[in-house]
Amino acid sequence: MEINALIEEEFNQCPETNWLKNVVEQVINTREMGTDVELGLVITGDEQIRYLNRNYRGKDEPTDVLAFSFESDKTLATDSAAFILPPDDVVHLGEVIISCPRAIIQAEEHKHSIWMEIAILIIHGVLHLLGYDHEELEQQKIMAAREREILDRLTLE
Repeated sequence: MEINALIEEEFNQCPETNWLKNVVEQVINTREMGTDVELGLVITGDEQIRYLNRNYRGKDEPTDVLAFSFESDKTLATDSAAFILPPDDVVHLGEVIISCPRAIIQAEEHKHSIWMEIAILIIHGVLHLLGYDHEELEQQKIMAAREREILDRLTLE
């Protein structure tokens, strides 16, 4: 399993890369996908996540987490060309981008640690990469139940 984690330098109050990778691995392992999986995780700020949210989702505001799937039938740009995947047997799930400032605010609002909030956002983002969504009420219920189930199984050290 290859987890590429990047924390932008100014967000050193967020968990370290080894901890982030461990959480991602635990989430992916709940699906028993094997070890031939690749995923990117980026911890960034509101300015960068707002840029991505505006350009890829049409929402000109910062958000807490974005997930960009690398499935071959989806696109990452506004044109109709599919994202080209390398010819290997690795499952390239995509990228999860988390806003550290949003995570800090939400951790304070929910009265838990930044570590817990980052774990929640990782779960949410990875589930999106695995095909879960929350646009419809029934989808929201399914995704929320899966998030709770995974969170209960995580070992957060």
